[in-house]
Amino acid sequence: MARDSLVDALVTRIRDDILTLRYPPGSMLPAERELAAGYGVTRTTLKHALVRLAQAGLVETRHGVGTAVLDYRRRGGPELLPLLLSHSLNDPAGPDVGWLDEIFEVRADIGTRITALAAQRRTAADLQKLHDQHAAVGAAPDADSAQIAESELHRMLAEASGNRVYVLMVNSLMHTYLEVRYLFQAPFVDPVAAGHRLTPLLAAVSAGDATAARAAAARYLEQTRRLMLGEI
Repeated sequence: MARDSLVDALVTRIRDDILTLRYPPGSMLPAERELAAGYGVTRTTLKHALVRLAQAGLVETRHGVGTAVLDYRRRGGPELLPLLLSHSLNDPAGPDVGWLDEIFEVRADIGTRITALAAQRRTAADLQKLHDQHAAVGAAPDADSAQIAESELHRMLAEASGNRVYVLMVNSLMHTYLEVRYLFQAPFVDPVAAGHRLTPLLAAVSAGDATAARAAAARYLEQTRRLMLGEI
């Protein structure tokens, strides 16, 4: 546990140094021995941190060459969002909500589109899964469980849309979201109320009304956005 916590802290330190351009895109990080000494950690801890940063698309390590800083705007994917969001919200100069606004903008665009398609294409089996999952949200024993159940419902809506690319996109975005879900639990503190907010959306999908489903999704996503941002 202590080692994992140290790796987490080191990932945060190096991430911040990259995003504040101490190590700009295209530059090489110092040699591992020097870098580890500079951060006061072992080379083993440093290697674990560099692997995490490489998975996020911030750096690339090549044997015999070293570790290069990548341009995340060209090389990064959704898996980088937790690092960018955490950095922006914990900026010593004050929170920068720019990333947060853009994430919610994409959430609304994709969410309304998927829900409309689900209303058009859902099968009887899809509807049964959605209604069972809707019930699971309202019956959740706590906020975290309700939040995870609601995330699974959105994944099911993507499956009901019949578009496999949307399924993969939602899987990726949900993985990112769940890593930092503690920031956004306000809508789920009362699981019963969380379930009630979903009811109009599920009713429109059940009715097969794409227009109503899109409108209901837009209302739901806006309601939860306001609750989430109010908590932050």
